[in-house]
Amino acid sequence: MELWTSTYGGALLAPVVLLPFVGMLLGLLLGGRQVQRVAVAFMPLGLALALGITAAWLREGQTLVYLLGGWAPPLGIALRADGPAVVMLLAVAVVVCGIGIFARADFGTPLGVRESRAAFSYWLLLMAVWGALNLVFVSGDLFTLYVALELLTFAGVPLVCLAGSGETLRAALRYMLFALCGSVLYLLGAVLLYGGYGTLDIPLLADAVQPEPIARTALALMTAGLLAKTALFPLHIWLPPAHGGAPAAASAVLSALVIKGSWFLVVRLWFDVMPGVVTLPSAQLLGALGAMAIVIGSVVALRQERLKLLVAYSTMAQIGYLFLMFPLAFDATGNALMHGAALTGGLLQAVSHATAKAGMFMAAGLIYAALGHDRIADLAGVARALPVTVLAFVLAGIALMGVVPSGAYLAKKLLLDAADGSGQWWWTIVLQGGAVFTAGYVVLVLVNVLRRRSAALILVKRVSRRSEFAALVLSVGSLLLALAALGPVPGHLVSNPLAPRELATTVLVLVGGALLALGLSRAPLLAAARSAAAANEGWLRHAAVAVGTAFEQADRLVRRWPFASIALLTLAAAFGGLLLVGAPK
Repeated sequence: MELWTSTYGGALLAPVVLLPFVGMLLGLLLGGRQVQRVAVAFMPLGLALALGITAAWLREGQTLVYLLGGWAPPLGIALRADGPAVVMLLAVAVVVCGIGIFARADFGTPLGVRESRAAFSYWLLLMAVWGALNLVFVSGDLFTLYVALELLTFAGVPLVCLAGSGETLRAALRYMLFALCGSVLYLLGAVLLYGGYGTLDIPLLADAVQPEPIARTALALMTAGLLAKTALFPLHIWLPPAHGGAPAAASAVLSALVIKGSWFLVVRLWFDVMPGVVTLPSAQLLGALGAMAIVIGSVVALRQERLKLLVAYSTMAQIGYLFLMFPLAFDATGNALMHGAALTGGLLQAVSHATAKAGMFMAAGLIYAALGHDRIADLAGVARALPVTVLAFVLAGIALMGVVPSGAYLAKKLLLDAADGSGQWWWTIVLQGGAVFTAGYVVLVLVNVLRRRSAALILVKRVSRRSEFAALVLSVGSLLLALAALGPVPGHLVSNPLAPRELATTVLVLVGGALLALGLSRAPLLAAARSAAAANEGWLRHAAVAVGTAFEQADRLVRRWPFASIALLTLAAAFGGLLLVGAPK
C-alpha cells in the first residue's frame, strides 16, 4: 500500500525532528557560551530543512511519509507531513529564527563575561521546544503525539521562571500542574482508543473508529485535556501570569509557539482521527468557548496597567479565534466535517498569530528593557525614543486586527465564506466584532506612546538594533502574509486595501476600538478626555467601567484552582454529552 511506503521527500522528516534535539545535546556537551553558538548555527539548518520539506510536498503533491526503521504500522511508527503539518513546520522554523535573533541581546554571553544559568538554559529550552513542536506536526500515531506534547510542556515550563523570582516560579508551577491534568485526560482517552481498536496509528484508527460510546468518551476526554494545555477560556488559569511574567524572549516562545502544539493536536483528532464521531453541537461548544475567550480576554486586556499583561490577555483572546473554525468546518447539513475553507482559515490564523504575537511580545520586552517598566500610562514619548520598536508593535496589532493584506484578514475572509456556506450567520458577528476589540488595545497603546512628555524621557538601557529588526520583520511578515498565501488560496479573497469598502471597514474598526479603549481602559486614551471624565463622568463611562470591573472579577474567579478544576471536568462531560446529540442513529 502507498500509505506504508516512504516517499522521497519523507526522508527529511526524521532530520527536521532530530536536528533541534541534536543541537540541544551538543550544547549540553560543549557547555558554557557554546550553547548559544550551537543554537544560532542550527537555526538556519532547521529552516532549510523546513523549506526542503515544503518544496518536496509541493513537488510530490501528496502526504510525505517516512517509516522509522522501515517498519510499517501497526508494528512500526510512521512520520507523516500533510499540508497542515508542512505549513506549521515552516511557520515555526521562521518564528524560531526570529526569536533566536532577538534573544541574543537578552541571553547572549559576550566574550569576557561569565555565562549565566538563565542564558545557558534558554537556548537549550528553545531547541527543545522547536524539536517537540516538529514532532507534534509530523507524528503519525497518538502515543508519539503524547510524548511530543509532554516534551513540549516540560520545555515550556522552565521558560516561565527563567527570571527566578517567586512570582514566576509560582506561575511555572501552576502551568505544570494544570498541563499535567490535561495530559492525564489525553492519555486516558488514548488508552481507551487502544483498548477498543488495537491501534493508535492515525490512518488505521480513522478507518476503524466508529461513533460509539468508547470513541465518544475518548474524544471528549482528549479534547478537554488539550484545551487545558492550550489555555482556552475558561481553562486559562496559567496563561496570564506565565506569559506576562516571563522574559520577553521566553514569552514570545510560549505565546507564539508552545500553545500551537496542543491546538494542532485538537485539529488532528477532529479532522483526521474521528471526523465521523464529532457532531455539530460539540463543535458549537468549541466555537462558543472561543467567542467567550475573544470577548473576555479583550476586555480584561483593556483593563491592564502593564503592557506585557495586556499582550498576555490579548493572547488569551486570540486563542479564541483558533477555535472558531470547528463549527464552521461543517457542511450546510451539519452532518460532515470538511477539509475546506474553514480549516485553511484556521491554519492561516495560527500562522498569523504566531508571527504577530512574537513581534508584539518582543516589542513589549524592548520597551520594558529601555524604560525599566511597562506601565501603559507612563509610555509617553516612547514613540520618539523607540520608533522601530513601536512600529513593530503597532504593525503586529494591525495584522491581528485583520487588515488587508494580513494573514488574519485572509483567515477571516475564509471563515466568513464558510459561515455563509453553512448558514451559521451568528459566527459572522463574532468574526467582525472581534477585530474591534483587537483595535481597542492597539489604539490604547498607540495613543499613549505618541503622547508628548513634559520632561525628557530617560532610558535605562539601550536596546539592540538587531532585536528591533527581528521584531519588525516578524510583524511585517504577519501583515503581508496574505500575499504569500495567494497560491493555495483564491486570489479574489484579497481586496485592494484602498478600496472604499475596505477603507470604510478599517475606519469603523478603529473608531469602535477607540471607543472601547476610551470607555474601558485605566490608562489615559487622551489627556483632555481623561480630565473631562474625572470632572464629570457620564453614565456611559460608569457603565463601561462597571462592565470592565465585572469581567476582571469573573476572570479572577475562573483562574482559581477549584473553579478551573471543576470547569475541566465539566467540559469533558459536556463534550461527551454533545457528541451524542446529532450523532447518526
